[in-house]
Amino acid sequence: MYKNVIFDIGGVMVDFAPRDFLLERFCDAATEEKVYRLTFGSKTWSDLDAGLCTRAEGNHAMLSAARAEGCAFEVQEVLENWASILRVRRRMVELVRRLKNHGYCVYYLSNIPADILELVMRRGLDGVFDGGVASCEVHINKPDSRIYRCLLAKYHLEAGECIFIDDSRANVQTAFQLGMNSIQMKDSVDTLVRSLATCNVTLR
Repeated sequence: MYKNVIFDIGGVMVDFAPRDFLLERFCDAATEEKVYRLTFGSKTWSDLDAGLCTRAEGNHAMLSAARAEGCAFEVQEVLENWASILRVRRRMVELVRRLKNHGYCVYYLSNIPADILELVMRRGLDGVFDGGVASCEVHINKPDSRIYRCLLAKYHLEAGECIFIDDSRANVQTAFQLGMNSIQMKDSVDTLVRSLATCNVTLR
């Protein structure tokens, strides 16, 4: 019997489609790929998620790398505007609240920097969850199994009583290996609800 449902934030609770954002900005495949590699796909971005550098330090490092490749203007624009894509998915918030109303405990487990976690909480996630663990707090990113264990230990959860939802296949696979039932979110909220129903999680 499942008692807990654990949600990723970016790409699940909140819109996060960086490649689409870059496509709208530049409309050029080579530029999009270079800027992605220098920003969202960079080690510095991963370090930001893990709380290993500040926003100022991270932006400085990404801009320095961009200058060396002749695209500082493009990277600067991305760094100034990318947070606009972080829109809270109201139907997901409604789903979480329905789960709580049906007696489930709900948590988040996210690769996210402290400033962005604060931002999305202000935008509509504050008070939605019973708790959670952010990578910036424990300095570990998914899919490293240690961050999952941090969540389980913090709230005294049994892996076999948890359902984990993430848009990343690698993250879902780690949760499964730890004994959680895992769902990769690919499509709509309706599809997710049907997937939950296969786990005997009904919301009627």
